Amino acid sequence: MSDGGELRLAVLIDADNVSASYIKPMTEEIARYGNPTIKRIYGDWTRPNLGGWKTILLDYAFQPIQQFGYTTGKNATDSALIIDAMDILYSEKVSGFCLVSSDSDFTRLATRLREAGMIVYGIGEKKTPQPFIAACDRFIFLEILGVPADNTQPGKLESSDMSARSASNGDRTSRPTPVYPTRSIAPIDRATISLITSSITDLADDNGWAFLGAVGNLILKKQPSFDSRNFGFVKLSQLIRSIDTIESEERINEKNPLVTLIYIRNLEDA
Repeated sequence: MSDGGELRLAVLIDADNVSASYIKPMTEEIARYGNPTIKRIYGDWTRPNLGGWKTILLDYAFQPIQQFGYTTGKNATDSALIIDAMDILYSEKVSGFCLVSSDSDFTRLATRLREAGMIVYGIGEKKTPQPFIAACDRFIFLEILGVPADNTQPGKLESSDMSARSASNGDRTSRPTPVYPTRSIAPIDRATISLITSSITDLADDNGWAFLGAVGNLILKKQPSFDSRNFGFVKLSQLIRSIDTIESEERINEKNPLVTLIYIRNLEDA
């Protein structure tokens, strides 16, 4: 099911619930988690409201699946997507699914796929009902991905953006990718801080320290929609350092001295 250890994903998009303006940052986000070997998008393509999707589908190699609305008020598109997902599941061609929709109708589908051992990523707007979010291994809000500005040309980077990107990649030379405007969509409230601090406590050693990567994984298990970008931070370490009640410490990895490990602990446990 994997190609060189990379997760093979089936990306299924509900065109009725996602704006076509998100297509580029969305596909780049999906590529972070695996190789999208199956890419399908569902809708009634005879309807004018899907015109935005029809102009860009070929550019991103998504296969449009036509589904007529048989009855007014009933969403036949959802049923078509669910049936295809189950067919793909039993074909054993992928190891995970990416369900792109803000519709709670896919909650049971996400649950069923996970029961079968599949990794399930969800992508949708902030308005997505909590049951669908909780049914996924991870849920990414479209709002944090950003949408290209009207004057932004695909593939073009400002010099400052390019410098920042190079620094984050360890000065490795690579083809620049577009940077999209993003924004914070949630405040760092008491519930968020409590989620982080309790996860640190769950994993802390005798001195109260916990490895940041392990804490991040535990937080996602508790709350699949958690993402540091929700709060305006690119990385979890940046979010952690903005919280006064948590301290961090960098340590050299004994197995690989070139890698720095970040450990964190609650100040009350210090």
